[in-house]
Amino acid sequence: MAMDPKAFEAHYDAYVRKIYKYVYYRTQHRETAEDLTSQIFLKAFDKLDGFDESRGTFSAWIYGIARNALADHYRASRETIDIDDVWDLRSDEDVARDAEARERVEALRPYLQALPKDQRELVFLRLWDGLSYKEIAELTGRSEAACKMAFSRTLSRLRKEVPSAILLLMLFTHRIL
Repeated sequence: MAMDPKAFEAHYDAYVRKIYKYVYYRTQHRETAEDLTSQIFLKAFDKLDGFDESRGTFSAWIYGIARNALADHYRASRETIDIDDVWDLRSDEDVARDAEARERVEALRPYLQALPKDQRELVFLRLWDGLSYKEIAELTGRSEAACKMAFSRTLSRLRKEVPSAILLLMLFTHRIL
């Protein structure tokens, strides 16, 4: 059964910030994240008849749309830079926040790149995006138990190979593992 547009409004309020963060951490660019987040929710609204609660949660559905939007964005952009972005007049606060996030991601990049793609995505979904194992399972098509085990093994691997990476992850996500 398709979702009622009124119910969509409540889901929008609950997920817009989460989806923005999901996109931002993967693009490291505020305006791109804002644009993509808008596109994601417009697409979701247009496709409301395709959402069926009996087949999965709204969370998994909207993150799936976001994941596809990011893939489309990177496929289309391929390192092109808009001249407007070069002359973008952002506030000092925005610049500082973006620079801090970029710096943290850069510090973690070597450790995360050493992980297989599926493990890296699991770390992003669990720590950066704060998704539950159930939501991750629905999004990735794996069982909840498999997601828990894979996450645990990934953290164990990082602790063993690069203990400082765990500290960086905790600082970046402001969570204690």
